[in-house]
Amino acid sequence: MAEIKVGLIGLGTVGTGLAQLFLEHGDRLDRRLGAPLRLARIADLDLTTDRGIRIPDGLMTTSVEEILTDPEITVVVELIGGLEPARTFILRAIEAGKRVVTANKALLAHHGNEIIRAAESRGVSVLFEASVGGGIPIIRSIREGLAANRVESLYGILNGTCNYILTRMSQGSEDFQTVLKQAQAEGLAEAEPSLDVEGWDTAHKLAILVALAFGGPIQFDRLPVEGIERIEPADIAYARDFGYVIKLLAIARRSGNRVQARVHPAMIPSGHVLAAVGGAFNAIHLQAAPVGEVLFYGLGAGRHPSASAVAGDVIEAARNVISNSGLRTPILGEPGRIDRPLELSPLDEVSTRHYIRLTALDMPGVLSRVSGLLAEHDISIESVIQKGRGERAVPIVMLTHQAREANVRAAMDKLASLDVLTQPPRRLRIEEEV
Repeated sequence: MAEIKVGLIGLGTVGTGLAQLFLEHGDRLDRRLGAPLRLARIADLDLTTDRGIRIPDGLMTTSVEEILTDPEITVVVELIGGLEPARTFILRAIEAGKRVVTANKALLAHHGNEIIRAAESRGVSVLFEASVGGGIPIIRSIREGLAANRVESLYGILNGTCNYILTRMSQGSEDFQTVLKQAQAEGLAEAEPSLDVEGWDTAHKLAILVALAFGGPIQFDRLPVEGIERIEPADIAYARDFGYVIKLLAIARRSGNRVQARVHPAMIPSGHVLAAVGGAFNAIHLQAAPVGEVLFYGLGAGRHPSASAVAGDVIEAARNVISNSGLRTPILGEPGRIDRPLELSPLDEVSTRHYIRLTALDMPGVLSRVSGLLAEHDISIESVIQKGRGERAVPIVMLTHQAREANVRAAMDKLASLDVLTQPPRRLRIEEEV
């Protein structure tokens, strides 16, 4: 059988891992495919840096054109990241009739609808398993393994950097900035970490999962997003006292004919399976019918986990080439799904319990003023902890009953204006239905 030739664009961390798989375990890939699978060309602007693997002479080039215009290369792997020129490279590969594999969640979140529409029009596959969860096979599982199911809810810990930071904070008394610097020193956080810690990386991944699990186009710009920068050691400690753990969650669940989808830190019961997911690990908890509860767990990033997912996609793309089938499996699991409407619920309509932490002057009437203001916004208090009596300013920590997001937001604005508070109020949502 004729060999399948693959062109790789980008030899960074994941690209190096993929090249290593081809060079050191190519025979395994050939056996899985049932045909010779060859890495024919690697395009990267840097030809001199030592990646820790020996790349055969003549394999590397600085010209992406050598991949995009070579008719013998039928599978193109994009691993340069970012929006451009990755978008242009992928669209050109699709137009040339090549199958595409990418790990680029940001690109898919922003331009995935355009890319998928182009691929469906051309009749070629675009595969992106490594874009969500690294080595966790969540995309293939939703698209194929759970094809007979209706997904009801999805809760995910999708960013290893944030999970590592929150885990370390829960193990000691160090603040966010201190732990972030440690994560950067250990190579677990970028030098510019805002994409991770502000929740955007998680939102990119959730946008992809929502389209797969619930149908409709990718709607990244409709997702409410909050990060973990404001989490303090006090919040970690109080959460523990109440029997909760704080995690940055990607949340999506059906609400009537709509879907609630959001990214934010939340308190979850310490006995829940997601509460035990520590360090840089990721996990996705699905509730679907008829299968019930399903948990996916593993490393969400890194050279080897992500390269493993990319290699699986390369083999699938190569099988499509061999069978001369353009789209054996629709890109989002169903034909035409990208053009079907999916309405996302506004965050203001979401109802959850809340944790509210205030730092107030220790004087009579403060708690009654706070509780009265909350009551004005239809928020009832379930429990209160007040510590440090006799000091000038004392913490007041409350858990509320279910309350509508819009009401809580308005109440927090009013609380912030109280002259008896010495610090801005803090709040976290409590997710009991995880």
